[in-house]
Amino acid sequence: MNSKMKIKEHKIPVREVFDGYVDSAELGVRGYGGKLNIRPAFQREFVYKPAQRDAVIETVRQGFPLNVMYWVRNEEGGFEMLDGQQRTLSICQYVNNEFSIDHHKFENLTKEEQEDILDYELTIYICEGEEREKLKWFEVVNTAGEQLNAQERRNAQYTGRWLHEAKKHFSKTGCAAAAIGDKLLNGSAIRQDFLETALAWIADRDGGDILDYMSAHQHDEDCSDLWGYFESVIKWVKATFPVLRGKLMKGLPWGIYFNRYGNEKRDAAALEKRITQLLRDDEDVNDITNQRGIYEYLLSGDERHLSIRRFSDKMARTAYERQEGKCQKCGKEFAIEEMQADHITPWAKGGKTVAENCQMLCADCNRRKGGV
Repeated sequence: MNSKMKIKEHKIPVREVFDGYVDSAELGVRGYGGKLNIRPAFQREFVYKPAQRDAVIETVRQGFPLNVMYWVRNEEGGFEMLDGQQRTLSICQYVNNEFSIDHHKFENLTKEEQEDILDYELTIYICEGEEREKLKWFEVVNTAGEQLNAQERRNAQYTGRWLHEAKKHFSKTGCAAAAIGDKLLNGSAIRQDFLETALAWIADRDGGDILDYMSAHQHDEDCSDLWGYFESVIKWVKATFPVLRGKLMKGLPWGIYFNRYGNEKRDAAALEKRITQLLRDDEDVNDITNQRGIYEYLLSGDERHLSIRRFSDKMARTAYERQEGKCQKCGKEFAIEEMQADHITPWAKGGKTVAENCQMLCADCNRRKGGV
């Protein structure tokens, strides 16, 4: 199929792009006399670091060429920013006196310096084409800049009212999801990590994947299903494990745990006591090599989440005495130092590291037994 995308180069001064600049929750981010949507639904939030932002301004002040930007003409006759949001926002925020460079805001510059910035011409390619071509082109032109992550690519595919509302809850600095769940979530809101996590959890609940969920809800008027579910997950975690341990709890798949174990009643005090015991690593609980697995172990009862494989010295001594110093396999007598504690039911097959599942084997018999 031949592309219908039309692309034409324009030189547009900063003063025209900045005209009508606004950045608000109600109106979004707009410029160019209100005709340019600087942050469409498929675009990421502002992610430039100060050094990157300052470099853009210095490029403009020196009159050096700035990389080209891409706009798309929409059906209403306005424009959407296809590529160049970070550079455009850097310039608009500076002209709007939102930050300073070397202690100088735009208002602190001389009139001549201000005019030089406002007269600086941006090279902008304005594109016209069908929706699918626009989104495909968006991916193409972004390969040279800040790379799109998986969730940003999904956002480009499922724009609409639902996504707009979901991003307000999960993708803004200081968003509602961060307010209640930042100690439990990995990543960054503005890079769509919180949104991706919540979607992965709720998709698991529904037996599908993220794209299934986004496709089914793309045309919803709000994101109440997703937000209500996310709130329930966070409330359940905090009620079940009220002592928040950042290093152990942050980034665990809490929504998946909620889907599997959330309907079972739990004694939070008893769970906390058990966590304390497990973290103490006493002689009866040796070699917990996966402390982050403590939470799923307590919810599921499956010891394999702890990666405990070594019997304690006390367990080994008890089994040795029970066997009267003889190898359980060959029947020969050995000193305890010459024997090895072994799982009767192999650990890999669900055998627990408890005294009842411990037997003492000589080194040769243990080597032959392997995982059988």
